[in-house]
Amino acid sequence: MNDNTIEKYLAENFHISKDVIDFVEKSEAQIADRMAHWDRLAEYHQFKVIQAMQKVGLSDRHFHPTTGYGYDDEGREATEKIFADVFGCEAALVRPQITCGTHAISLCLYGVLRPGDELLSISGDPYDTVRTFIGAQGEEKGNGTLTDLGVIFNQIELLPDGIFDTEKIMNAISEKTKMVYIQRSTGYSWRKAITLAEIQRICAVIKAKWPKVVIFVDNCYGEFLDEKEPVAVGADLMAGSLIKNPGGGLAPTGGYTAGRADLVQLCANRLAAPGIGGETGATLGITRTFLQGFFQAPYIVSQAMKTAILVGAVYKNLGYPVCPDVDDYRSDIIQSIRLGDPKAVEVFCQAVQKAAPVDSFVTPVPWDMPGYDVPVIMAAGAFIQGSSIELSADAPMREPYIVYFQGGLTHAHGKLGLMLSLQQLVDAGFVAQDKLQTLD
Repeated sequence: MNDNTIEKYLAENFHISKDVIDFVEKSEAQIADRMAHWDRLAEYHQFKVIQAMQKVGLSDRHFHPTTGYGYDDEGREATEKIFADVFGCEAALVRPQITCGTHAISLCLYGVLRPGDELLSISGDPYDTVRTFIGAQGEEKGNGTLTDLGVIFNQIELLPDGIFDTEKIMNAISEKTKMVYIQRSTGYSWRKAITLAEIQRICAVIKAKWPKVVIFVDNCYGEFLDEKEPVAVGADLMAGSLIKNPGGGLAPTGGYTAGRADLVQLCANRLAAPGIGGETGATLGITRTFLQGFFQAPYIVSQAMKTAILVGAVYKNLGYPVCPDVDDYRSDIIQSIRLGDPKAVEVFCQAVQKAAPVDSFVTPVPWDMPGYDVPVIMAAGAFIQGSSIELSADAPMREPYIVYFQGGLTHAHGKLGLMLSLQQLVDAGFVAQDKLQTLD
């Protein structure tokens, strides 16, 4: 097939101009050498996942559904052994009863922390929904937030270059500090995701003086982006969502916690009840989908990363500030673009929605989402509701009006969303037509 066939199809069916297509293709040619890294990393993780599945003797019997209490669910047990093996830790809790990433994180914090304990965030503000259940935003008393229950919350900002402020951290930790909290991903902030090497460094520093402090990592958006995961390099506990990276675009719901066995047990106690822990929880036939998604997750994540790098390259070439930069080391799948205008953010997100296989006819608008203190716009025409490993874009409607782009089960789908976003910004007058000639 020649390039003219694709150009003609995009023009006739998606109304994308040749200038936009050429600009994206030329930008992609500039970064071709960066793409090979993600292919190799995906291969490595694919081999790890296969080996882990072979080690537990995965077979068809593990896919049989359980109901009711879910006692003696072999598939559930095999799934959790596979996750723990791949992540390089003692234990994992992988359940459809965990509804989202915030829920998984809450299991870890509520499970481990007790009244009078200090929770110290060393990566600045946690994600908006996490701040809400911590009680860090002045929530009304009596809602059961951590601070409502007597947990003390403090935070330390990252240094301007995005690394941990080691001196302040070590001065802040005391006998009352039970847990140190790290958010690996950017969240709704303008910074690079924290690298695994930086997480490993600060874990070693903290543990040398405070070996009993529990180091927790919010690992959402970060799985399969390095050779190891945080719990394999010094963190005690981490959590994530199965409708993000590790679900591979197939898991219809669910989340996980992973790390030290005693801490994972506390998470299970919080999910169910002490005395029950992880021994119950029917899987209802979802195990096959969980494991098939986990099997293909390394490849899916590599596709999302290729798209993120390309999005960064295109918008940097247009003169927009982007984070991370094209040449930066990446530790999550998110690409941030500072558009600087609320209407431009809406146009961008609406264009991404138009690229969706599901609900492409829907027009996203900002709305007051639970857990957020400002209206948020979200484009997510996904097979799995809220899946951010699928092509999606979102933004809190506040200055400086940054849009956060992530996902794409295939690179081709990601490119379509990118081209439509650029075309719509051109059509709306936010990007001048002559800007598309700057790469000639």
